Amino acid sequence: MSDADGSNIVIDKGQSKLSDLWTKEDYWAIWLGLAIIVAAIFLFLASPPAEYRQKIDKANTVMAAEAQRAPFKTIAWYKAQDDKSRIRARDSAVGKTIANIMKTPQGWVSNPLDSFVVSKADADAKAAANADKAATAKAAAEAALAAAVAAETAAGDAAFADATLNADAQAKIAQWRASAAKAKSAADKAKSSPFNLMTSLPLIMIAAGLLFAIGMKAMGRDVPRFMLGFIGVFAVACLAFMMGQQSTMKYWGVGAEAWAIIIGMVIANTVGTPRWIHPALQVEFFIKTGLVLLGAEVLFDKIVAIGVPGIFMTWVGTPIVLIGTYIFGQRILKLHSKTLNIVICADMSVCGTSAAIATAAACRAKKEELTLAIGLSLVFTAIMMIAMPAFIKAVGMPQVLAGAWMGGTIDATGAVAAAGAFLGETALHVAATIKMIQNVLIGVVAFGVAVYWTTRVEAGVGNTASVADIWHRFPKFVLGFLGVSILFSIISGSLGPDMGQALLDQGVIRGLTSPARNWFFCLAFAAIGLETNFRELAHYLQGGKALVLYVVGQLFNLVMALTLAYLMFYVLFPEITAKI
Repeated sequence: MSDADGSNIVIDKGQSKLSDLWTKEDYWAIWLGLAIIVAAIFLFLASPPAEYRQKIDKANTVMAAEAQRAPFKTIAWYKAQDDKSRIRARDSAVGKTIANIMKTPQGWVSNPLDSFVVSKADADAKAAANADKAATAKAAAEAALAAAVAAETAAGDAAFADATLNADAQAKIAQWRASAAKAKSAADKAKSSPFNLMTSLPLIMIAAGLLFAIGMKAMGRDVPRFMLGFIGVFAVACLAFMMGQQSTMKYWGVGAEAWAIIIGMVIANTVGTPRWIHPALQVEFFIKTGLVLLGAEVLFDKIVAIGVPGIFMTWVGTPIVLIGTYIFGQRILKLHSKTLNIVICADMSVCGTSAAIATAAACRAKKEELTLAIGLSLVFTAIMMIAMPAFIKAVGMPQVLAGAWMGGTIDATGAVAAAGAFLGETALHVAATIKMIQNVLIGVVAFGVAVYWTTRVEAGVGNTASVADIWHRFPKFVLGFLGVSILFSIISGSLGPDMGQALLDQGVIRGLTSPARNWFFCLAFAAIGLETNFRELAHYLQGGKALVLYVVGQLFNLVMALTLAYLMFYVLFPEITAKI
C-alpha cells in the first residue's frame, strides 16, 4: 500500500461522525484507558483504611511542632515524613496481588533466566551474600544518626540561635539521610524473595490481548489473527524488559523501551518479521492507550505546589525551544520533510515519545518519521540521564536548580526520576514535578500543530481549513489524557495531599495504571521495531540532518532550561526555592 491511501500515516484522514466513538482507534484508546482507571479506583479508593488518616494526622502533628521548634527540618520531622511515606494503598493484600501479577522481568547480572525465575535457595543465597553489606550500611546509618542527634542537640541547646551550630546540624542530618537511603537499599537486597514469572506473564499477555481485542473487534479488525500475533509482540516486550534489567544496561540507562526497538529491528531486518505477527503491530493503539493512563500522573495540585517558577520555566521555555528548533530545521538545515522536523522538535523539547506520537498524529507524519524521532530520543535520553547528574555533581550545582534543569531537558519521565534520584530527594522531587508540568503541554502542542498544519502547511497547497478540519486533525486520545488528568486532579484535591499520596500515587497510579502504562509502551516500542525497515529509515538519515536537528535543538533546550531555571528559582522567586 502506498502513502496515498494513508497506510503509512500515523493517523488516517476522513470525516468525523458519531460512530467514531465506537469505531475509531483514538476513542477506543480512551475507553480502554478509562476501563483500567475505573478498575483501579474501585480497587484502591473504594474503602480506604481508617488508620491511614490517623497515622497521617499523627505525623503531621509532629512535623508542625518540629517546624515551629527549629529553623530547619529536624530528625523528628524527617522520621514523621518517613512514617507518612510508608502509608501506601498498594501495600494492601489486593495491591500486593496486583503487583505480583503485573511484575515485569527482574534484575540480573550474568544469567538471563534470573530475570524470570529465582528459586527459594537462590533467593536465600542472594540475601546471604548481601547480608554483610546490609549490616555495614545499617551500622553506617546508625552512626550518621548518632552524629546528627548530637549536632541537633547542640543546636537546640543554643536555642537554634547559633548559625554555625544550625548549619552543622543540617549537614549532619543530610549525611544521615543519605546513609539511611543506602542502608534501605542494602536491606532490600538482603531480603531477596523467590519468584516465578512464568506463571504471571501469560496472565498479563492474555489480559492485555483480550483488552485490546475488544477494541479491535469493534473496529472491524481480525481478532483471532490479532491475538495470535500479539503473542509474538508480547514475547519481544518480555525480552526487552529482561535486557533492560541487566545490571550493566541499567547502569547506562538503556531501558526496556530502547531494547524493544532494537530487538524488533534486528528481527525485522534479518529473518524478517513473521507475517502472522503483523496484525498485532498496533503501535498507535498501544501507545495511545498508555498515554491516556499517563494523564493520571499529571496532577494540577502538584503543579501548583511548585509555583510560578516551574510553570513559567516549562510553559514558556518549552514552546520557545520547539518553535525555534523547527524554524532552524526549515530555514537553516532545510529539512525535506516538515512533518519529520516538527515530530523531532516536539519529541526533543516537550517529553519524548509521548509528545512525538501526539504530534505525529496531529500532522499526519509517516511512521518511519515517528520511529526515527523516537529512536533519537531514546539514545539521547540514555546519555543525558547519566551525563547530566555527573556534570551537576562535578560543578556542585544546587539540587533545586539541578532538578529543574533535568526535568526540563531529559525526555522520558522515568529517566528524569532516575537522574534526579542520583542527586538526592530534593532533586528527584523537583525534576519529577517539572517533567509533570511539561507533560501537560502534550495536548497543547498537539492542538497547536493540528491548527498550524490545517491552516498553514496544507492550506498552502490548495486545501481549505475549517474548524471541522482542525477537529478531525486533532488526535482525540489527547482528550482522554487531559480528561483523566482533570479527574485525578479533582480527586486528589478532595483527598488532600497526604491521603492523595497514599491512595492515588501509592495506590491507583503505582498500583495499577502506571504498571499497565509501562507494559503498553513497551508493546508499542516492540511493534515499532518489528515493523521498521532500515532501508526506509535511510532516506530520512541522509546527510545526517535529522541528527543535527536533534543535537542542536537539545543544546538550545539545555541552555534555555538552565537559564530560565536559574532566573525563576534563584533570582525572581528565591522564597519559593527556600521552601522546597
